[in-house]
Amino acid sequence: MNQFTLAIGFGLVTSAILVLSAVGFTLQFGVSNIFNLAYGDAMTLSAFIAYLADAAGAGIWVAILVGAATGALVSVLISRLIFTPFLRRGTSRFAMVMVSLALAVILQNAIQAIAGTKFRSYAEGQGKSLHLLGMILTSYQLVIIAVAVASMVGLHLLLQYTRIGKALRATAADPELARSCGIATDRVSAAAWAISGALCGLGGVTLALNLASFDFHFGSEFLLIVVAAAVFGSVGQPYGAMVGAVVIGMASELAAIWTPSLKQVVAFVILVVILLIRPGGLWRRAFVPMDVAAR
Repeated sequence: MNQFTLAIGFGLVTSAILVLSAVGFTLQFGVSNIFNLAYGDAMTLSAFIAYLADAAGAGIWVAILVGAATGALVSVLISRLIFTPFLRRGTSRFAMVMVSLALAVILQNAIQAIAGTKFRSYAEGQGKSLHLLGMILTSYQLVIIAVAVASMVGLHLLLQYTRIGKALRATAADPELARSCGIATDRVSAAAWAISGALCGLGGVTLALNLASFDFHFGSEFLLIVVAAAVFGSVGQPYGAMVGAVVIGMASELAAIWTPSLKQVVAFVILVVILLIRPGGLWRRAFVPMDVAAR
C-alpha cells in the first residue's frame, strides 16, 4: 500500500486534532492577550473527565460533550479566579506567562496525584478500521475529523453572522473602543474563554481517542505543536490557526514516512521558516475576518 496515501490519512486526523486545539489556544490569546501555557494540561484534565464518563457507560458521544464542557468550565474558572485578579493588579505580560506556567505545573501534578501515572484507554478503543481511497482510518478517526469540521464551520458562522461573534472580534481588536461603544467586554471575554475552552476540551478528548493510551501529561507534550500552529497563523487569528494546523499536521505525518522522529522536528522547522519570511505569522492582525486581514 502507498505510504504517501497512508500518511495523508494520518495527516488529516492529526490536522483535525490540531485545528481544534490551536484555534482554541489562539482564541484565548486574541481576547485576553495571555499566552496560556496551562492550555495543554486543561486538555489533559478534559480528556480524563471524559474518560470517567465513558468508563461509566455514557458512550463516546456523551464523553466528547463532557470533555468540551469540562474544558469550557475549567477555562472560565482559570480566567476569572487566576488571570483576571493578576491583570487587575497591573501584572506584566511576561509575569502572566510565568503565572500560566506555574498553573500548568499545579494542574499536571494535581492530575498525577489523583489519577496516578498509569496509562488509560477509552472503552471503545480505536474502533473498526476502514479503507477509504487508499487510506486506513478507524471509525473514531472519522469521528475526530467530523467533529473538527463541524466545530470550525460552527465557529466561522458564530464569528461572522452573530452578535456575540462581532462583539468578540471588536473586543479583540480594541477593548477600550468596544467598551465605549457599549459592548459588555467582561461578558464577551467570558464567552471567548468558554468557547475556546470547549475547543480545548474537544482537542484533549480527540487526541486521547487517537492515541492507543494516554497519561497525565500527554496534553502538555502536545502543547508545543499547538503553539507552533497558532504562531504559524499569527497568534490571536483563528483562521490563521486553522491553516497552520493543516500545514503542520500534514507536513509532520508526511515527514514521518522517512522517520517518526521527524514529526515534531518538521513542525518547528516550518515555524522557523515562516517567522523568517513573515515574523508576524500569516495574518498579522488578530481576530478579524480573513478578507479584512488581507487588506
